[in-house]
Amino acid sequence: MAKKNQGEMSFLDHLEVLRWVLIRSTIAILVGAVVAYNYSDFIFDTIIFGPKSADFITYQFFCELATTYNLDQSFCITELPFTIQNRTMEGQFSMLIWTSITAGFIIAFPFILWELWKFVGPALYEKEKKNIKYFIFLASLLFFIGVSFGYFVLVPLSINFLSNLTISSMVQNQIDIDSYIGLVKSTSLATGLVFELPIIIYFLSRIGLVTPKFLRDYRKYAYVIILIIAAIVTPPDVISQMIVTIPLIILYEISIFISKIVTKNRDAKLA
Repeated sequence: MAKKNQGEMSFLDHLEVLRWVLIRSTIAILVGAVVAYNYSDFIFDTIIFGPKSADFITYQFFCELATTYNLDQSFCITELPFTIQNRTMEGQFSMLIWTSITAGFIIAFPFILWELWKFVGPALYEKEKKNIKYFIFLASLLFFIGVSFGYFVLVPLSINFLSNLTISSMVQNQIDIDSYIGLVKSTSLATGLVFELPIIIYFLSRIGLVTPKFLRDYRKYAYVIILIIAAIVTPPDVISQMIVTIPLIILYEISIFISKIVTKNRDAKLA
């Protein structure tokens, strides 16, 4: 029997296609998780617990920066004042499994994008379908840059800030393993997804949910939110805050530019 055209498919047929997209994506994540599991020693000792060490590359960079420009010296540290502990019998096993799955998701991200693209592909123009390889490459690149930015910048800044924040000298920081690893994973993944903002804006602009006027009107509020986040997680100096702020502002401005182009092309086709 000839396969139905996706444009002529019923709602249930679309659900069936989506179900297989989710199944294949899940299998890809599990395959990535198995690969990550085999390298769990490296993932935990070098990657996950890397920002716990005082000689982590980010702390060294900010220390050299602070020394050169006579700024806040809070990153010139010999150790971070907290220990990591496991208080449940299955705690380390649970962290091993979920961390492997998270790593599997990161590894499989380009494949997941490919699957999603195939699902929405029939609703796109022929020119857009031909640009699939550029879309997959760009979206994956933005995601990996975002994950790297979160891991190398936001995670160390957050750990340094939170571990040195004390309400009393009588309180010692003994951090649960799920709290520490949760911070590393959630921050890195969230930043990776935030860096997908231009891609998200492209599709929202294409269906008319977002316009460049809307993004420009709310630009000042977006900037305020970005500056507040940067002020919270960085030391009290301008350079550190700008290192966090500038990439996010650039992403927002790129999103406005993309929305402008998409909206202009859509209006021209409708006319």
